[in-house]
Order: sequence, then C-alpha cells, then structure tokens
Amino acid sequence: MAQRIEPYSGHRFLVEIEGIQQAGFAECSGLGSEIEVVEYREGGENGPVRKIPGRVKYPDIVLKWGATSSRELYDWHLQVINGTLVRKNGSVILLDDQGQEKVRWNFTDAWPSKWEGPTLNARGNDVAIESLTLTCERLQQA
Repeated sequence: MAQRIEPYSGHRFLVEIEGIQQAGFAECSGLGSEIEVVEYREGGENGPVRKIPGRVKYPDIVLKWGATSSRELYDWHLQVINGTLVRKNGSVILLDDQGQEKVRWNFTDAWPSKWEGPTLNARGNDVAIESLTLTCERLQQA
C-alpha cells in the first residue's frame, strides 16, 4: 500500500527579493502559469480543429503585508513611477511546520506594477495592510 503524502499548510512561507529586507508577508497570490491555446485547421480537412500550445503567460504576483515604517518596496515602485525600471529576481518559499523549506517558486525580471496603501477605518482595529503587485517575465517551481 502506498504511503500517503500530507499536503503542506499554506500559512508558512517566505518571500525573498534581491536586496530587499521585508520582515514578513501576510499573503502571497498569483503563483502559476498559463499556456495560450492556438486553434487551426489543416488545409482541406473538415474534421476537428487542431489545438497547439502558444505563448506562455505568467500572472502577476500579489504580496500583502502589515504596514510598517519600511519603505523598501514602496521606493522600488516609486523608481518605476519616476521612469527607472529596476527588475529583480526573487523566490516564494513554502515551509513545513518545522520551518524547513519544502517548495520554492523562483520569479525573474519582476518589477512592481501596482502599490496599494492600507484601508484606514477609525471604527475598526484591523492591521493596516499594504499590497504590491509584481509583474514578472517568468515563474517556475524549483
């Protein structure tokens, strides 16, 4: 009988971006890839439409974290606003319950295409959350 492999929890992860020291992230989404489907018909054939792989696309990676006095991610975004496109490589690392690396996704040539400040509400007691959207050229599981 095969041994069952238990899935990892999704709440223990790290994000590494070259040169940026960010304490921790509350959420990370957008890990994936998509292959465009190209349909074509062969000449003189009335049969089924053929489907072949086309361009590969990678979704944007969205990072969310509790607002602090750190400006590194915002300043990176500000560089792009001011006309200096700085691309960086990085990784999203899934950890097990003992803090050991189990899965790694590496992204390349990323740049911050969107920054969102926190939603503020004087009647609430939620943590102020910032968000950064990274647009990358490639993402793959290592």
